[in-house]
Amino acid sequence: MTQFSKEHQTYLKLRKRKRITVTCLRWGVLAVLIALWELMTALEWIDPFIVSSPSRIFRTLGNLMQGGKLFYHIGITLGETVLSFLLATVLGTAIAIALWWFPTVRSVIEPHLVVLNALPKIALGPIIIIWVGAGAGAIITMALLISLIITVISTLSGLCSVEKSKLLLMQTLGASKWQTLTKLILPANIPTVIDALKINVGLCWVGTIMGEYLISRAGLGYLIIYGGQIFQLDLVMTSTVVLCALAGAMYFVVELFQKFVNRRMNFVR
Repeated sequence: MTQFSKEHQTYLKLRKRKRITVTCLRWGVLAVLIALWELMTALEWIDPFIVSSPSRIFRTLGNLMQGGKLFYHIGITLGETVLSFLLATVLGTAIAIALWWFPTVRSVIEPHLVVLNALPKIALGPIIIIWVGAGAGAIITMALLISLIITVISTLSGLCSVEKSKLLLMQTLGASKWQTLTKLILPANIPTVIDALKINVGLCWVGTIMGEYLISRAGLGYLIIYGGQIFQLDLVMTSTVVLCALAGAMYFVVELFQKFVNRRMNFVR
């Protein structure tokens, strides 16, 4: 069994204490904000009809759960988001690898990627509906368009930023391009890919909700639009809170995956 020095044990205790303190402060700040929100609406310092309140959101959440509607709409939105997230990650990484493999093609395509990334994707909504149809396919396509280009650009940047001295060493050793990719480029860019995953979490949720704003008849985006149309802002705020919780949970899963990968990399080393 590994024995640590007293100094190292003290360091670990301080690090653990700091982590616990930061976590408590995070939840504490959230609790204070929720309490202030409830207090200000109860005292009518702010209009609860406009901003709702935690208690009204809780009641609306309970009503949705009793009717079974909440999990139905969550399932629709979550399925669309996860599918677009997986597609954006796989396709974006594959395209970035292909552009790295063919430098001439990369030089031609890269400026167009920058222009496409700057294009407001909502402007393509009517075209997407005509091409794909007014269904879940159009929503997934919208989310894919929003997240795919960012994945390609960020991953490609990482692939092309490997130190030239290491590339020169691989060439000196007679490594093929495939060996350079699999033995050097991809292992060195695992953190880049994971960072792209973190970015995609938010972008895919944005794209999915944006698509549901346009055409959906179910999902959390639909509930937000429907609540706004009938001036039931409790429903709007409840759906927004659920979205925040789901996005946070998805981001947490990616962080767990990052820790798992880091442990495996450290073990291999």
